[in-house]
Amino acid sequence: MGLHALFFYIFAFVAVASAFMVIWAKNPVHSVLFLIVVFVNAAALFILAGAEYLGLLLLVVYVGAVAVLFLFVVMMLDIDFAELRSGILHYAPVGALIGIVLLAELIVVVGGTFIPADIAANTAMPMPADTSSVKAIGDVIYTHYAYFFQVAGLILLVAMIGAIVLTLKHRPDVKRQNIAKQVARTPESAHETVKVKPGQGI
Repeated sequence: MGLHALFFYIFAFVAVASAFMVIWAKNPVHSVLFLIVVFVNAAALFILAGAEYLGLLLLVVYVGAVAVLFLFVVMMLDIDFAELRSGILHYAPVGALIGIVLLAELIVVVGGTFIPADIAANTAMPMPADTSSVKAIGDVIYTHYAYFFQVAGLILLVAMIGAIVLTLKHRPDVKRQNIAKQVARTPESAHETVKVKPGQGI
């Protein structure tokens, strides 16, 4: 067994074990931490397979943003997990249907019986030997698919603003900025000159 295969089995075993712990962990914070371990090991597997871009993307986007966001949401919000678990049986049929569909897709991908060899060979795009996968994907995204890339970024921005608006709670005891009032400020209204008499504090 070579060193490459040894690291592959190590990362794969840790990723699968951590994925099971995401499901079986009773503490939601521990589940998110195990999810971060899954993402890190999956990124290592992508790098071993020669897909450096996907590995770095997994680390930057999922580990650096999504998983940390999950962790902060779980730790900061007062979520009643007992109430959430009580509705599991209500959504069990839908979850089972989605699981069956995903299992069927995995069987088709692993088996490969529905994809002829000649079609699968024609779908691969040859990449020059002196070009890394990061540069090759960047050349494609920022040339042929530049507009689609910008639309995807705009959709993510709208989704982020929508999530902030939906979770925003107006509390009477919390001071908030009035954007319209700040924009309408003039130099005359921005400051006030107070004449203080001698021996008198402000």
